[in-house]
Amino acid sequence: MQDRIFYATCFGFILGVLIRSFLFINIFTVVFLGVLGMALFSFFFLISKNKWGIVASIFILALSFGIFRFHIADKPAPYSFESKVGQQVSFSGIIVDEPDARENNQKLTIEVEKIKILANVNLDGEYKYGDKINLEGKLERPENFITDQGKEFDYVNYLRKDNIFYVINYPKIEVVSHGNGSYLKSILFLAKEKFLEKINFAIASPESLLMGGLILGEKSSFDQALRQSFVNTGTIHIVALSGYNVTIVAEWFMKLFAFLPRNLGIWMGILAILLFILMTGGSSTAIRAGVMATLALVARATGRNYDVARALILAGVFMILLNPFVLVYDVSFQLSFIATVAVIFFAPRIEKYFLWVTTTLQLRDIVSVTAAAYVFVFPFILYKMGNLSLVALPANVLILPFIPFTMLLGFLTGFAGLFWYVFAVPLGYISYLFLHYELGVISFFSNVPFAAFSIPDFPLILTISTYAYFIYRLFGRSIKSFFTAPL
Repeated sequence: MQDRIFYATCFGFILGVLIRSFLFINIFTVVFLGVLGMALFSFFFLISKNKWGIVASIFILALSFGIFRFHIADKPAPYSFESKVGQQVSFSGIIVDEPDARENNQKLTIEVEKIKILANVNLDGEYKYGDKINLEGKLERPENFITDQGKEFDYVNYLRKDNIFYVINYPKIEVVSHGNGSYLKSILFLAKEKFLEKINFAIASPESLLMGGLILGEKSSFDQALRQSFVNTGTIHIVALSGYNVTIVAEWFMKLFAFLPRNLGIWMGILAILLFILMTGGSSTAIRAGVMATLALVARATGRNYDVARALILAGVFMILLNPFVLVYDVSFQLSFIATVAVIFFAPRIEKYFLWVTTTLQLRDIVSVTAAAYVFVFPFILYKMGNLSLVALPANVLILPFIPFTMLLGFLTGFAGLFWYVFAVPLGYISYLFLHYELGVISFFSNVPFAAFSIPDFPLILTISTYAYFIYRLFGRSIKSFFTAPL
């Protein structure tokens, strides 16, 4: 009974947020659903004593709460700003996130009167998190755009999830003062900057760019050709800031310290996750990925998948509760969740197909984990990016087994460089060899004729059907038991 109430509450809330993400539901309907749920609960709990009725009424209550939570988060932009769209404006604000350097410009997230504005500025400007600035430029609303694969990217809601309503392109900026942000975040961003600096010193480009993408999700500096090579070979997921990367490097840490008592080995994996979060500057994206990876690590280390499954669902609900926009509009959250499910539930089932892989350094386990994660995220990436790679399978088979060790070398190179560059050079050279091999594989397969095709309209129904099949294969018995076992 308690399990059914737990799952009814969690999935009711998630469904409510999901529905409200696509459909506007007025507050009166929400109140009606809430009152209906309360009335049904009172009837079944006090009068009928029907346990299934209690579960159903709790589901309706959670559904209404999910809709309500999205409703209160879905606030319109302030009129004081909306009335100035298309006009030259002058604001004073604080840079509240790390500047995002791209190939041709950098993006600054500026908080002005409790809302955020994204400013696209030239690369020659020196800006830091916590800088208070005056800016003058044309205020505009963000617009959706078509990607190179022909997919429409919902840029409006992508920014909206971070409370960004407007953009200003290449404004005049004057830095007024420094150090106006969180002291902790300032320290973390400084550590990340120094960490990347040491990696870039010890490893030549473009291999250093790949390392930054692997361990910190820093793919913004990739040029268009390199980024397209990752897309064409179906390997773009390895440089996404998600639970996928964090989980596999934590797995390596845990396996490398397998000679220690089991609990200590688990803590070494969790330490790797903590270091990852710190090195990314403690961003909310990294924290979400870290939570997912920790749950996957504990599940695989203890074998208690059922208990960790509930913790995974609860963690997802908590993240959605904090920011309901992440469920539909945050690709990193979605990738983290999908990859974590794969690592916990799917990897143990396919491990028998990798008996041909050596068990040295637990390589068989690592290969099964990476393969499981790739199989699970592939339909999602195909739908989101609209790119069908015909060389994805061989490319991933040749690359994925080396990714965890490459990431581990990257961490060691960066940390060694923080103490003395002499320590970082040999580690950087070894890292370079692995990275050069991986980029070589990607370059080779991306240049194969007809390596990839664009599918701008990969059907959503096919994506949903694929994951419905995955769910049925993994959880079919549990779902059947949920509805048929006596309460």
